[in-house]
Amino acid sequence: MRVITFEQPGRVRVSLESPADLAPGSVRVRTIYSGVSAGTELTAYRGTNPYLNRHWDTERRLFVDGQTHAYPLTGWGYQEVGEVVEAAPDVADPPVGSIVWGIWGHRAEAVVPAEKLVGHVMPPGADPLTGVFARVGAIALNAVHASDVHLGDQIAIFGQGVIGLLATRLAVLSGARVVAADAIPDRLELARRFGAAEVFDVRSGSVAEFMRKRVEGADTVIELSGTHQGLHEAIRTVRKGGRVVAAGFYQGDGVGLRLGEEFHHNQVQLVSSQIGGVASWLAHRWDVERLQRTFMALVHEGQIEVGDLISHVVPVERAAEAFDLIDKHQSEVLQLVFTFEE
Repeated sequence: MRVITFEQPGRVRVSLESPADLAPGSVRVRTIYSGVSAGTELTAYRGTNPYLNRHWDTERRLFVDGQTHAYPLTGWGYQEVGEVVEAAPDVADPPVGSIVWGIWGHRAEAVVPAEKLVGHVMPPGADPLTGVFARVGAIALNAVHASDVHLGDQIAIFGQGVIGLLATRLAVLSGARVVAADAIPDRLELARRFGAAEVFDVRSGSVAEFMRKRVEGADTVIELSGTHQGLHEAIRTVRKGGRVVAAGFYQGDGVGLRLGEEFHHNQVQLVSSQIGGVASWLAHRWDVERLQRTFMALVHEGQIEVGDLISHVVPVERAAEAFDLIDKHQSEVLQLVFTFEE
C-alpha cells in the first residue's frame, strides 16, 4: 500500500507498506482523498518542527533535551477521507460502504479504531472532497472560540490561507465585523466572498494604523500568518485590553516581536490556540471532536463553501513535486489534496 514518507528535509518519496491486520473494534478504510496541512507539514518537510529537535515530555508538558520524532517520517497528514471496505465482526458503526473523514495519514489504506470514526460518516450526496476540511475547520473554529467573539465585535484576522479564510467565515457567522489581512490579492478577494467587511493588503502599510483610523483598534486579532512580525503587528492592532489569539505555528526565535512596546503599554491579552485542546474556559462543554463535527455540519448545511479553497488535486505519485511546490511557491497553493486512485 502506498504511503508518503519524508526521508529527510526536502526529500519525499512514495513508498510501500504492508496492509495492517484488521483488529477487533476496527475498520479498514481505503483512502479517496488526503489533504495537506501546509503549515504543519512544511515544518516536517523543512526540518524545522520542534519535535525533530526537542523531546516533548507529555507529563510535565515541557520540551526538554532529546528528540520526539526522527526521519524517515511516514504517514504524516491529518485530513483524510475514505471508504470503509471492511469491518471487524464486532463493529456495526460505521458500516461497510460508508464514506468517512478522519485522521490516518497520507496512505492508501489504514486500519482505524471504529470509535474514532463514529459520527464521521458523510451524508448521502455529499462531495467526499469536503471531508478533508474537518480538521483545519476545527482549528479555525477553535481560534474563533478562543477570541470570545461577541455580536458586533471588530475583529482582524491576519493570514488568509485555508485556516484564515475559514476563521473569517466562522467569525462572520458568529456576528463579528471582520477585517481580513493578507499580502495575496486572490486570497483577499476570497475573504470578501467569505463575508469580510473590509480587506487590507499588508504590503500597503500598517494594519494597526488602518484600524485606528476607523475605530480605536480591533477588539480582537486572530493571528494566523505564523510569523513573528505578524504577531507583533497583531499586538499593535488591538485596542487597550484587547485580545490577540496566536493560532499560527511559529518557528524559531521571535525576531521582530517586541513585548516592551504596545503589548506592555496597552495591557494586551495574548492567548494561544492550538488543536491539542480547546480554550480552558470552554473545556467543560467543548472538545476537539465537537469542534470537528460542528464545522462539518456547517459545511453540509451550506453555510461554508469549502470547494473554493481547493487549488490543487494531485495524484499521490506526484507527492515530491507537490511538496516542492508548496515549499517554494506557497502563495500559489491554497488547499492541495492528494488522490489515491489506482
